[in-house]
Amino acid sequence: MELRTSTQYHYHHCLAAIVIASLWSISAPTNGWSLDVTKPVPAERRETVSLADAAVRALQSNLDISISRHTKDSRLADIIVEQAKFDPTFSVNGQYSRTVNPLNRPVFGGTGGALNTITAFDQRNHSVTVDATQNLITGGNVDLNYSPARTNVNQDVARGFLFNPAWTGGLALTLTQPLLRNAGIDINKTFIKVAQNNADVEQHVFRDRVMTVIATVEQTYWELVFANENLKVAQAALKAAEELLATNRAKAKAGVMSIVDVLQAEAAVASRVEQVLVTEKAIRDQEDQLRRLLNPGEEDLRQDVRLTPTDTPVTVLEPLSLQEAIDTAIDQRPEIVQAKKNVESGEINKQFARNQLLPTLSFQGTMGLAGLGKDYGDSFTRNFSGDFYNYGAGLVLSYPLGNRSAVSTYNKRQLEAKNAEVALASVRQQIIVGVREAVRRVQTDFKRIETTRSARIMAEKQLQAEQERLKVGLSTTRFVLDFQRDLATTQGNELRATVDYNKSLSNFARHKATTLDRYNLQLQ
Repeated sequence: MELRTSTQYHYHHCLAAIVIASLWSISAPTNGWSLDVTKPVPAERRETVSLADAAVRALQSNLDISISRHTKDSRLADIIVEQAKFDPTFSVNGQYSRTVNPLNRPVFGGTGGALNTITAFDQRNHSVTVDATQNLITGGNVDLNYSPARTNVNQDVARGFLFNPAWTGGLALTLTQPLLRNAGIDINKTFIKVAQNNADVEQHVFRDRVMTVIATVEQTYWELVFANENLKVAQAALKAAEELLATNRAKAKAGVMSIVDVLQAEAAVASRVEQVLVTEKAIRDQEDQLRRLLNPGEEDLRQDVRLTPTDTPVTVLEPLSLQEAIDTAIDQRPEIVQAKKNVESGEINKQFARNQLLPTLSFQGTMGLAGLGKDYGDSFTRNFSGDFYNYGAGLVLSYPLGNRSAVSTYNKRQLEAKNAEVALASVRQQIIVGVREAVRRVQTDFKRIETTRSARIMAEKQLQAEQERLKVGLSTTRFVLDFQRDLATTQGNELRATVDYNKSLSNFARHKATTLDRYNLQLQ
């Protein structure tokens, strides 16, 4: 039984030594050992970046920001489209016609007595119609029409005409004004107000997306800071293990320490090398994530660029007021403004749908002037002399039986308005709960800094005491390695708590909608 145990012990430690040797050969570049390089390694370009610089660069070239900006501009164009419905319309229409008809009977005042041959009646008309139409904000319509014309008939049948050719002129003004359905300024400005509200909503959607981009950059930036600092922790742990290994080898060579202690130290070094490799990979991953947020362009993204963050994490507790934070969030959060605008648009659409339930009753009035002359100037003078005129007025009433379409639309708009009010209340509740959670996270993460710092200090003292015990032979390599591992763990925990606290501050600002204020950024 004892021989079997000794054999297994020897086998496992020999295998460990082989694995350790393999790991050392793999990790040679990390520790400065030579490596056979068969392919040229592209030169790395290092670039320092601050948090504020990263945020600005992300906003300048972020693809989501560009899409949101274009959408915002399209909403502004929608306002102009609705306003353009009240722009005047001007039209000009010119016509020429000639009609030659055979006469089968005398024309009064033209051919005289009875016809004994087929006589041609040749009539030529030249006319121009100038028309201007204006839709009124009250729902009415004004149309101004001026139509001068020249008429000429063949001379052999034109003996009874006063003027041949004759010039006529007509000027007509027509007004149509709804009195029930579609009547009133508020009703006719419905779609303009809705377009304005949609533009305001999109403006705040744009602001929300800007803050989201900055918050994402902040979170990624602090993760890169953590990865870089965590590499220092892993390298320090590796250095401590290597120093212990060198000491153990010297003692083993002097015959005052067993080979088991050397093997334990070698295994610890191999494990620490692995941690360094994993941490270095994490740094490269975070650098790529941050570079992607900065949108440098595909060609630049293909290059091997190393980012070095320059900002250090904050470790001071910022003053927090829960109620003040909630009030600030309710006042500034884009979601609140969006929900309020949706409520306003819902109410506007409901009022418009209610108006469509009314019957159509419209007033129509028209007045005009006429003129006749031997030429255009004569006709124009007589046209505006006021000697020849016409006018009239009337009412037009119509109502669809049942009116089911308007009733259904009104019911639908009522439900949409109620849903908008409920959505506003829901958004307010979500914001309050989110702010409360963000405040708790900031407070908790700051307390974590204090506790992890204390744990790290205790781990340092325990390691120092155990190292002293090892020097006088009262401890073993295994215990020292365990305390080294515990110290590296507590150092990583303290670093993680510090970075999480800074990420919590970013999250807290995002919930209060004060992210832009942290960088003195204003949206124009």
